[in-house]
Amino acid sequence: MAHAHVQLAEIDPVWDRIRREAERAILDEPQMGGLIHDSVLHHASFERALAYRIASKLSSEEMSAQILREIADEAHEAEPALAEAARADLVAVYERDPACHRFLQPLLYFKGFQAIQAYRLGHWLWMEGRRDLAYFLQMRISESFGIDIHPNARIGKGIMIDHAHSIVIGETAVVGDNVSMLHSVTLGGTGKETEDRHPKIEDGVLIGAGAKVLGNIRIGHCSRIAAGSVVLHDVAPCKTVAGVPARVVGEAGCAQPSVSMDQLLQGMPEV
Repeated sequence: MAHAHVQLAEIDPVWDRIRREAERAILDEPQMGGLIHDSVLHHASFERALAYRIASKLSSEEMSAQILREIADEAHEAEPALAEAARADLVAVYERDPACHRFLQPLLYFKGFQAIQAYRLGHWLWMEGRRDLAYFLQMRISESFGIDIHPNARIGKGIMIDHAHSIVIGETAVVGDNVSMLHSVTLGGTGKETEDRHPKIEDGVLIGAGAKVLGNIRIGHCSRIAAGSVVLHDVAPCKTVAGVPARVVGEAGCAQPSVSMDQLLQGMPEV
């Protein structure tokens, strides 16, 4: 068994750590054994466990967990980048969320992580031309997690959505890599315009709770959007914006705001 753990750790250190944490969790709380075995230890790979967890959370009388699991397994087999992004998201949550103490937690309990992985499945379906099934997943993600992400939106990897309630990401929105956002963030349009109408969020951006970013605007890399702000115009890289409507109130304050998660506007003028 020890030799098997060494091999797995070398091949997939994220999955190896999840399994070890799962075994420890059962020792600490035996009543969780059924859930943890079903969700983690019964599966041969991270991809299979992720498919099972997504299916179990999104299943309903309208579509069974078995069908959803088969769809997710198909997607992960056809597009390995889905699980690669999921691993990056999981590590991002662990590194940035002080309430996350184990790799096991996002997979089992955190709806922000679960919702973004379900979105990734819906986006794959959308790109494959399976639009009705993608819309169905969007509906179930909204119903199950309180997060509405259009399956045509493009979202990078290393994403951390903290608390994750009432997130809205529109159809033509683009979110880069290593972005962090808190609850009640909207990446929306400004009316009934069509075509490319949603924000473009570059790498390393931190979006505070309740912020609204509206229209086909660009938020430059490694910038910060203060909680409650309404952003209607482009933001240059490495800046902090705050207010309604938002304006630049200073520099970002660090090289990677989305990683440091520092949301305080210390030393900046009142707005």
